[in-house]
Amino acid sequence: MVLKSINPYTNEVEKSFEELKEKEIKIKIDKAQEAFENWKNTSVEERTKLMMKASKILADEKEKFAEIITREMGRLYRESLSEIEPLSTTIFEYYAKNAEKILQPEILEDYTNGEALVEKLPLGIIFAIEPWNYPFYQIFRIAVPVIVAGNVFMLKHASNVPQASEAAEDLFKRAGFPEGVFTNLHIKANKTSIVIGDKRIRAVSLTGSESAGISVSSQAGMNLKKSVLELGGNDPFIILDDANFDRAFELSFYSKMHNSGQTCVAPKRFILTEKHYDKFIDRMKTRMESLKPGDPMDKNTGYGPLVSIKERDNLLADIKMAVEEGATLVTGGDIEDLPGAWLKPTILTDVTPENHVFDKELFGPIAVVYKAKDENEVIEIANNSSFGLGSAIFSQDIEKAEKLAKKLETGMTFINSQTISRAELPFGGVKNSGYGRELSYHGLDEYVNKKLIVKIRK
Repeated sequence: MVLKSINPYTNEVEKSFEELKEKEIKIKIDKAQEAFENWKNTSVEERTKLMMKASKILADEKEKFAEIITREMGRLYRESLSEIEPLSTTIFEYYAKNAEKILQPEILEDYTNGEALVEKLPLGIIFAIEPWNYPFYQIFRIAVPVIVAGNVFMLKHASNVPQASEAAEDLFKRAGFPEGVFTNLHIKANKTSIVIGDKRIRAVSLTGSESAGISVSSQAGMNLKKSVLELGGNDPFIILDDANFDRAFELSFYSKMHNSGQTCVAPKRFILTEKHYDKFIDRMKTRMESLKPGDPMDKNTGYGPLVSIKERDNLLADIKMAVEEGATLVTGGDIEDLPGAWLKPTILTDVTPENHVFDKELFGPIAVVYKAKDENEVIEIANNSSFGLGSAIFSQDIEKAEKLAKKLETGMTFINSQTISRAELPFGGVKNSGYGRELSYHGLDEYVNKKLIVKIRK
């Protein structure tokens, strides 16, 4: 089998990679386990120095890494640059600066019969299955805390971004990490069970779809492996009557169209009360229709293609069915007359709970807009979802917004900001959006043995 790197703008194959055979996978796990036996004994200081070297290489060569993103998954080049710096580089820097503090043992003061503490010790090989939409950031937000804690890391990246996974492995090698500390596996989904089933794999992390989460967590559970899942969302973006509407709109438009809407925490549902509803739709329609498609490497291009024609066609089918089920198509819902995976920015209204897209993650440039009669209905609509990843509330009454934020069934809520990801903030969701957290000290804590040590002096 072959993994192909296909440019979504030209729909042409740029590079191909041979998939690993089962025997080759086992050899790589052997080398990773051998690397772990040495790496776990290195000092935190040594690990963090190498992290800073990797960050510097990323920053120095950001144009090269950004071009890989754009050519493999179609994002605007100017947006790809920001994925490298600051989004990715700050992950390396955060853990380089804070790992020693995070890994300090916790003294249990309540134990009075002696001394008790909890050490944070490495587990072994951590296996990550990552998606294509942020092909470097998605890797680093798992790999960096895993490795700085003394574990080693194995990656099965999305099959359509093999150049990114190779470049990530090469980055760690050039920074001076020993062979086997970061291992890239060119395999497809049907071979992940080989890796998960190996007794030397100690935990599994997945960012992906609900169906992938069910499959991976089931395999991990059957093999008594810990798993951390981030499964996307149907994020609400709430604009209350007293919000600074102009600011809220600008952030809503930016976060909806960034990466052509292919972001886990991009707003999928916009919920407004009557005061701003019509104005929001008119302004969103005007802005969406003003965007010009084109070469994502061109700085003047307004929006880029989706990752693949297959994904584009799936969204077109969703839009068509949604309209047949009673939704109103305000704009978009069609392709561009260009080669590649194009979907015009789209607005849907009048989506009822009976409509199949009401509780579905539409992973693209599609805004579904809801009108609520009051703040109670705002929360009711927002929580009427199987997902619970991120959410945003805009209001000039911070105390009121905070009370409403606590009522939202999501893992993250941002007040007067779109949902963002930063190295120091824990990232994750509830309900069908998964479990566990990534980034901050919470993300590192997911991949250590919190070992109790009790000392009785006689």
